Amino acid sequence: MYVKKESVNEVNFLASAKFQNFTYQVDDTGIQADENGKKIVQAGTVYKKDGKAIGLIFADVDVTNGPQPAAVMVEGYVIESRLPAVVEEADKTAMTGIKFR
Repeated sequence: MYVKKESVNEVNFLASAKFQNFTYQVDDTGIQADENGKKIVQAGTVYKKDGKAIGLIFADVDVTNGPQPAAVMVEGYVIESRLPAVVEEADKTAMTGIKFR
């Protein structure tokens, strides 16, 4: 039997233990597949609904087989330098419950 070991590296971007998450459906449109053919939305990615930023994806989400439910952080403190991409000022303004440090 063949077993392939795979390691996952998730960065903790929380600055506090207090946060609030809600469940939203994450779409697979526009997500590029990685070298293994998986479409992964990284934790800390800005989640937008109808074009407006409402929070950050809380944990990595695999959308290889289509849209999936995900925890989206709408309130809390985050360490901005640990996020996977730079958050635009307009998105920061829209996410009123998230404080960046």
